[in-house]
Amino acid sequence: MSRNLLAGLRTIPMALVMGIIFLFSDQRGDTLHLPPLPGIDKLAHAVIYGVLAATTIFVFSNSYKEKRPRVVLVVTTLFCLCYGVSDEFHQYFVPGRKASIFDIVADVCGALLVGLVWAGWQKRRQ
Repeated sequence: MSRNLLAGLRTIPMALVMGIIFLFSDQRGDTLHLPPLPGIDKLAHAVIYGVLAATTIFVFSNSYKEKRPRVVLVVTTLFCLCYGVSDEFHQYFVPGRKASIFDIVADVCGALLVGLVWAGWQKRRQ
């Protein structure tokens, strides 16, 4: 299998997670039913953006991840931040939804946590 094809295939999980985030963000506010627990929406944001971070890390080649783990961590976190900002911008236009800086903070926290766990695991492996 060619390297370009393999690199393209590695983006599929990330694209799927991004699509899932978009679909949830496009739901009217009155159609989303989360358990009535304090902060559950922020936890949901952190978890899904943690998954986005994991799939984004997967996109990088193994050799690049070994050589430049800090770059992978920073790029992944910035990518998740940018997607989180675009997600909140999108939600601003969805009836019954609103944009929230706190959702973006939760997104980045989830992405950064997964990224730091991955970076620590990388360091232990080497």
